[in-house]
Amino acid sequence: MVKNILDASTGNLNRTNAAKVCIEVLCFSDYRLNLTAEALPRGAIKDARAWMSAAMVYQYDCWSALKYVNETYQVNETMAFLNSLIGYSSNALGMMVNYDNLGKETGSWSPPKTERDGFWELGAGGSTGQEFNGGVPRGLKPDVTVCKAATGGCDYETVQQAVNSAPENGVARRFVIWIKAGLYEEIVRVPLEKRNLVFLGDGMGKTIITGSRNVGQLGVSTYDSATVGVVGDGFMASGITIQNTAGPDAHQAVAFRSDSDLSIIENCEFLGNQDTLYAHSMRQYYKSCRIQGNVDFIFGNSATVFQECDILVAPRQLNPEKGENNAVTAHGRIDPAQSTGFVFQNYLINGTADYMTLYYSKPKVHKNFLGRPWKEYSRTVFIHCTLEALVSTDGWMPWSGNFALSTLYYGELESTGPGANTTGRVPWSSQIPAEHVGSYSVQNFIQGDQWIPPSC
Repeated sequence: MVKNILDASTGNLNRTNAAKVCIEVLCFSDYRLNLTAEALPRGAIKDARAWMSAAMVYQYDCWSALKYVNETYQVNETMAFLNSLIGYSSNALGMMVNYDNLGKETGSWSPPKTERDGFWELGAGGSTGQEFNGGVPRGLKPDVTVCKAATGGCDYETVQQAVNSAPENGVARRFVIWIKAGLYEEIVRVPLEKRNLVFLGDGMGKTIITGSRNVGQLGVSTYDSATVGVVGDGFMASGITIQNTAGPDAHQAVAFRSDSDLSIIENCEFLGNQDTLYAHSMRQYYKSCRIQGNVDFIFGNSATVFQECDILVAPRQLNPEKGENNAVTAHGRIDPAQSTGFVFQNYLINGTADYMTLYYSKPKVHKNFLGRPWKEYSRTVFIHCTLEALVSTDGWMPWSGNFALSTLYYGELESTGPGANTTGRVPWSSQIPAEHVGSYSVQNFIQGDQWIPPSC
């Protein structure tokens, strides 16, 4: 159906691009559905739930892309089909959640519930799991090296050349790319078939991959705007800065996008303005990173744990002294059965030096919030974080009117700092019950103890 839309869209750039997005993400959906079908018979229910959740993300992405070009019967018919497909995926996910928590006795099954309904996953106790110590393994030896031509002595001059040289579907071993210090002005893509790639840099601010794509450019979507976009599973990165230099007036401009399941990002820096870090889907782990932006600059519909990172708000407008409302996160869970959400542990939220100068000049007009609900079942929690003065007393902001306020889950537990006082929080946010905080541990939320190597 989508191929027919593409064939009929010659001369219509917007519809052509929407159809191309659909073809790509529906291939990803098909791949995750096949993995789900393989996982269920062997009892890998957590994997099945993660992959089915991602399949629904991609189905919705296609539907959403077509929504903006819904001007023909063909597009309308395809959207109706996708709507039905999303419904089937939702039913399947709901059954998986029930089976995972209640077993085979279907008489006790019910429509999926969330934390707002008092539902918490089984097997998760009161431990935050912050004692978990894992990350990118130390002592990895490079398979290939990348450096600028002037430096010489390397296998490749661009990161993309090194990625292209990696074997496809490499399940057994990692392929390590050492990206030496330098400024790499390029768009990098790690496709689905390039698994277990590792980017090793020489440190934040030394190895820099930079781009400036943004939705203000003809034919560029938020998804395509990423400077670095990763789909292949098992991706790792350490010691790299990835940035999108599109200005604060360029709207969506992603620095890093990841659809890589079981991905590990450590000691990396992500710089941008709106939509800096697109944790789009799957299970992801970020440790000791720095993330900078202003509008919804950590967003997506993945299951992601962020540990011991710094979030920095940057000036947003061309005339920033006028003030603004900034949301740090915008999680996009579309279904209560999806095993997705953002978990922040031992985090710092502050502003850049330039932003804090603006903030203290007029603190009443510069407002910053932990997040806002991009989609109906948005889920984000902050645990034992440090929230500086720029965080508004309200804590969280609505997307539009009452949208998602009765279905989202926004939770906090035992954060500190001048922005951590919860007495003024919006009534639709929550304090996480201590006995259930284990639901958001690395081990329980993303099964990290099964795939994140120990740090040593």
